[in-house]
Amino acid sequence: MATSPALEAALAEVRQLQQANWPAGVPRAVEYPLGTQGLVDYLRHWASARPDTVAIAFYGCEISYAEYDELSDRFAGWLLANGAVAGDRIGVNLGNCPQFHVAMLGILKIGAVHVPISPMLREHELAHELSDAGVTIVLTQPALAPFVESVRERTPVRLVATTDLSDMLTEQAVGAPFEVTDPAATDWREIMESPRAEPIPTDPDALAALNYTGGTTGMPKGCEHTQRHMVYTAATATLAMGRQVGENPPTALAFLPVFWIAGEDFGILLPLVNGGTVVLIVRWDARVVLESIERYRVTSMVGTVDNYVELMGSPGFAGRDLSSLDTPMAVSFVLELDSDTRSRWRAATGHVLREGSYGMTETHTADTITLGFQSDDYDLSGDPVFCGLPVPGTDILIVDPDGTPVPVGEQGQIIMRSPSIMTGYYRDTAATADALRDGWLQTGDLGKFSERGALHYLARNKEMIKTNGMSVFPSEVEALLMLHPAIEAAAVVPKPDRDRGQVAFAFVQLVDGDATTAEELVGWARENMAGYKVPEIEILDLLPMTATGKVRKGDLFALVEEH
Repeated sequence: MATSPALEAALAEVRQLQQANWPAGVPRAVEYPLGTQGLVDYLRHWASARPDTVAIAFYGCEISYAEYDELSDRFAGWLLANGAVAGDRIGVNLGNCPQFHVAMLGILKIGAVHVPISPMLREHELAHELSDAGVTIVLTQPALAPFVESVRERTPVRLVATTDLSDMLTEQAVGAPFEVTDPAATDWREIMESPRAEPIPTDPDALAALNYTGGTTGMPKGCEHTQRHMVYTAATATLAMGRQVGENPPTALAFLPVFWIAGEDFGILLPLVNGGTVVLIVRWDARVVLESIERYRVTSMVGTVDNYVELMGSPGFAGRDLSSLDTPMAVSFVLELDSDTRSRWRAATGHVLREGSYGMTETHTADTITLGFQSDDYDLSGDPVFCGLPVPGTDILIVDPDGTPVPVGEQGQIIMRSPSIMTGYYRDTAATADALRDGWLQTGDLGKFSERGALHYLARNKEMIKTNGMSVFPSEVEALLMLHPAIEAAAVVPKPDRDRGQVAFAFVQLVDGDATTAEELVGWARENMAGYKVPEIEILDLLPMTATGKVRKGDLFALVEEH
């Protein structure tokens, strides 16, 4: 796709700078050893080449590549037996468990579309995603099935099946934070008795996943991703660790939710494409993390800076052997990575803790390389947050509000193009046209390049709130609040929070004569939106408005500072 001469000239300049400062040991080009970019093909390859290698470890349950391939074939066979066809959207409404991986690959094996659905969603959010995506079959947990059934008549869903987190465990489960239940109580055993689906050719460019994300307007939108996007992301994330695909297969510890795209990248795609192992846990637990690193000789992990600080403060940390963990990556949210934290970690483990990567759901999230900039803490000496160089094949520029490139060192909007950028927003041509311009994604984020051509992320789009690392979009919270019959108007802004980074704060205007209290509105919000989105609420007689009828959010930013 053609790009303006000004963008191409700026790109040539910044590429030259980046190549001159390319980290030693990081490959400059992506290699695909199978000659394909179909994710399904990698599973089949490793099932043949390394059949007995553990692909997924989950509280004592160990699934080999041969089993992973067979189980996902059986899930694919179950889908076909229940009338699913290529192109159908299949919802996976699960927390972290091996069944998530099995279902995702089974869905892709029949050419259907994987729709990961957060278990934290409540009624209106769930109804929106199921309806917007056109989901026809849902795999969910028994505890979540009532939510799905409660909205089913508002959606195209025709079949709901269940599996419990423990369905693939035995009574000898190791450290599971949930009860091991009878697998006969769910549909999983029957699903796994289905005949294996016959292999079909993989189309790496067909729609393969709808990953939902919020935005500056309305409810979440589905980002269209393909298997090619997935394999490119996994391959370049491997390069960013100083390896080529298939070299020294990693053992990755995954506690980030795999229904989020970052969790998918590092908990499903990267281990799978490399023929490595994922040690999967349902949620953060410092004790379980330390035990897992030692037991499985974990090599890579992505967590918040807060997670690493907690590990170092854990009882018995000094006696743990963490020497295998040579690729610990941190994400700065509440706490930012600094020299002191890095120094403590290096002294304790012998390895360097570094920032993870820059990215968005629209880009598949693993877009930059931070490896190789840790000498003398160069990456910590400039403006936070250091994101490094674009992975091979990805281009990043910084532009002013008119879309004109700014000189290196100056601030502006981050724009990006790469082989993993979404095809578009599902069934939303207007939003797609606004986000993708001549092949460049308009991120809305503020950033700049250092003198070495490294990206620094300076600020998120004002319209996004980060609560414990989770994205909260004011427009989505506003849309949900407006479903309450007492609310005439609502406006949401971020409020700083010492423990969570930020929280949503809603100013609402009630329908004339209504006496609903803020406490009652918060209670309603808890029942109708994911917990991390629930805002603090203040009722105003009138929201501050401009002459053209728009809310003056600048006034609300000032008001929230008083709280």
